[in-house]
Amino acid sequence: MSHDIERRDFLRTSVAASTGAALGFNFEEKVLLAQASGGPETPERAASAKSLPNGRIGDVTISRVICGGNLISGYAHSRDLIYVSSLLEHYFTDEKVMETFEVCEQHGINSAILRLDSHTLRILNTYWRERGGKLQWIAQVKPKATDLTSDVDRAVDNGAIGVYIQGGVADRMTADGHVDLLGKALERIKENGVIAGMGAHALEVVVKCEEAGLEPDFYMKTLNSKSYWSAGPMPRHDSVWAETPNETIAFMKGVKKPWIAFKVLGAGAIHPKEGFRYAFENGADFLCVGMFDFQVAADVEIACNVLGSELKRERPWRA
Repeated sequence: MSHDIERRDFLRTSVAASTGAALGFNFEEKVLLAQASGGPETPERAASAKSLPNGRIGDVTISRVICGGNLISGYAHSRDLIYVSSLLEHYFTDEKVMETFEVCEQHGINSAILRLDSHTLRILNTYWRERGGKLQWIAQVKPKATDLTSDVDRAVDNGAIGVYIQGGVADRMTADGHVDLLGKALERIKENGVIAGMGAHALEVVVKCEEAGLEPDFYMKTLNSKSYWSAGPMPRHDSVWAETPNETIAFMKGVKKPWIAFKVLGAGAIHPKEGFRYAFENGADFLCVGMFDFQVAADVEIACNVLGSELKRERPWRA
């Protein structure tokens, strides 16, 4: 999932120095070479960190790019690579997580979407109280049919400015015909006075919530173009998270609630230049992006340049 800038520069140098002989690069190296052939990966310095645009959900101001939390929680989709989660757990020490938060804030990212667990709470409380951090927390919760409230209350009690129902939970409850339970969980979030969201991998979640008249303050819905080799054909293993992008884009045009898109880079398979533009042009109001600390500056600049360009966007901004 790294942008691998040093390796890209090495490959560019190797190509320049070659005599035209076939170099036999592997798949990853060919992708990096294709990116390098278009010039430096880092965008023009015309966009500054302070220029990252914001939007509003309810009465909360949120940066258009939001820091994702899978990396910080020591978990990431990695297809058939079994060591990645362990690698992330070793890399993202408490200190490194807080450094990443600081870098995000320095570059205009003011919010993070993080799961609710003891690890997250320990780091956030240290960051806020001892480091003076201001990063806003939107909590991912997993309510159960037998307990719709405990996770919500715990998140709010620990400083969350927003809470949303995790996509897998919403997918299952919708498939089981329990959209009413999702509605009750949303009501509990709103009773706590914070913004309330509904997560979804399956478009059916959004469709059924809209049909039922539920009123989340935002949707958290996957979106990417599926334009990478491991997205198909079936069977796929941990390789695709936006099964119906065209259908999602079409339906979301008529949804008046803000949309936070996630999995916009296909877990590192899509370059931010492509993924960010695709998501913003096709209706997303915000992007939740998993980033290493050394990727934040480049990702923010890419987002600023995309948002500052002439977007071919049909869906009105909803935030």
